[in-house]
Amino acid sequence: MNLLTVENISKSYGELVLFSDISFGVNKDQKIALIAKNGSGKTSILNIMSGKDVSETGQVNVRKGIKISFLEQEPNLDPNLTVEETIFTTDNEILKVIAAYEKAVENPDDTERYQKAFEAMERHHAWDFETQYKQILFKLQLTQLDAKVKTLSGGQRKRLALANALLNKPDLLILDEPTNHLDLEMIEWLEAYFAKENITLFMVTHDRYFLDRVCNEIIELDNNQLYTYKGNYTYYLNEKEARMEREAVEQHKSKLLYKKELDWIRRQPKARTTKSKSRIDDFNEIKKRAHQRRQEHEVQLELNMERLGSKILELHRISKSYGDKVILDKFDYNFTKGERMGIIGQNGTGKSTFLNIITQQEDVDGGKVVVGDTLKIGYYTQKGISVKEGQKVIDVIREYGDYIPLKKGKQISAQQLLERFLFDRKKQYDFVEKLSGGERKRLYLCTVLIQNPNFLILDEPTNDLDIVTLNVLENFLLDFPGCLIVVSHDRYFMDKIVDHLFVFKGNGVIEDFPGNYTDYRVYESSRIEEERENKAPSTEKQENNWRDTSGGKLSYLEQKEYKQLEKDIQKLEEKKESLQNKFADPELDGNAIDQLSIELKEVTDAIDAKTERWFELSAILEG
Repeated sequence: MNLLTVENISKSYGELVLFSDISFGVNKDQKIALIAKNGSGKTSILNIMSGKDVSETGQVNVRKGIKISFLEQEPNLDPNLTVEETIFTTDNEILKVIAAYEKAVENPDDTERYQKAFEAMERHHAWDFETQYKQILFKLQLTQLDAKVKTLSGGQRKRLALANALLNKPDLLILDEPTNHLDLEMIEWLEAYFAKENITLFMVTHDRYFLDRVCNEIIELDNNQLYTYKGNYTYYLNEKEARMEREAVEQHKSKLLYKKELDWIRRQPKARTTKSKSRIDDFNEIKKRAHQRRQEHEVQLELNMERLGSKILELHRISKSYGDKVILDKFDYNFTKGERMGIIGQNGTGKSTFLNIITQQEDVDGGKVVVGDTLKIGYYTQKGISVKEGQKVIDVIREYGDYIPLKKGKQISAQQLLERFLFDRKKQYDFVEKLSGGERKRLYLCTVLIQNPNFLILDEPTNDLDIVTLNVLENFLLDFPGCLIVVSHDRYFMDKIVDHLFVFKGNGVIEDFPGNYTDYRVYESSRIEEERENKAPSTEKQENNWRDTSGGKLSYLEQKEYKQLEKDIQKLEEKKESLQNKFADPELDGNAIDQLSIELKEVTDAIDAKTERWFELSAILEG
């Protein structure tokens, strides 16, 4: 059944034509992603489809009686309402049903009206609405229902708008970068939600794992031509490669790019999509595999950055708190040459604070940060570029430098760097204020790279970048010979770029894991699976465990405590999982949800405390 048809729509700004005379349709149960370069008009297409903008030509035909919800990149919410009030002031059909029922209850003599209202409540499952919206808000970490919208961060406002869109239960949900501002747990929850809910989707997203796991059709807009692929992102890569091989030789460079991408996907472990049955216990093997991915990359740019000395960046027992909230607790780490570190963790666990501390933009409460003499940091923050009126693209880059030196006396000019990041010579002389949001992020990235840092820090670099640009950035970073730290919710990007992870657990707990994101998820799944299967492991199994405590430097009482901690943590993890599963019960009322939330926090805090003590004993054991 066709829900929406786009016929010959066009959009331009003066001489700049974004797209013209493009047509496509959306049918029930399709989950479609639109892929195109930044500046191609993806957001304009979504705005026209949702009725927020009009096309210069053609029309959009919407099936009569269907409900459409649109999640914008920058939602327009009333700043004076609370989180809960925002839910209740939307144009949600269930809220109208509830209001009609409440009015019918006030007039019990009108039995016919009451019967209709009661039947409508049954039909729309409106009795459970409070439970539904509290569950979704909880999953999106919006637990302060009385918080004013004006006090929320940009990411929290985006998540509130997403909650509204999901609660509307539309026939067609249009999404503009839905995974921006979501942490990894939320993204995986949203993937599972879309897998089970019968919702038709049309989205723009740069998250390639999300595309792989959610979408069943890809529409690509390339040079004003639409190409349709009836499958997910992996299928799209295969078919795109075949199409490009059939096209002109002039497209040879792009074909190689997609071949590399496809080769990388084919090399990934099967555990990325199938549940592992055994625990990964050889960390050296994980590390070896992570390094192998990088070694297989063919270097295109031999950057000649300033040499890093023996002392790069050292963190000595640094601590940082905001009131009762602990971010870092006597944390030690020395960075070495060639570090390629990813940082993951839930929102609010201190990832950005950590970056601000190591770049000395924020002071520590205790300890010290020691910076090497030759260290030159390039820091890409979430703030983006500040636009100066009348400034052209090339002028922005030249403010920072004219070239990046390469080995053997070669160099790459500011113009060549811009071309590499998809700003052609004509585009380089456009005014910055004319650029799209994604193009500005791309330009900001170039301003960081042109300074030729030897220690590169990227805080959410993938937000608002299109997939083509992400491929270019990934290849640049694989060529980068210095130290690299990446904070990103883009799992695909992290898998391709980093060798090991800092996992921010909250309450000052940071786990150093020697592998990329997929390695970590496989390890975590395997660990939980093994713990379930071996609730009472034998002494022999414990002796073969990588957490072996036999013959170490621990005293008898410490060894006893160490083994007890493992058992306690396992029981608490099981209790935590049980509590989280209870939130799925549609019969829960608001009070029960509040009580469960309190219990869950207490269990989580206990896990964090015992895990921290376990790490202390591990350090003694391994020392």
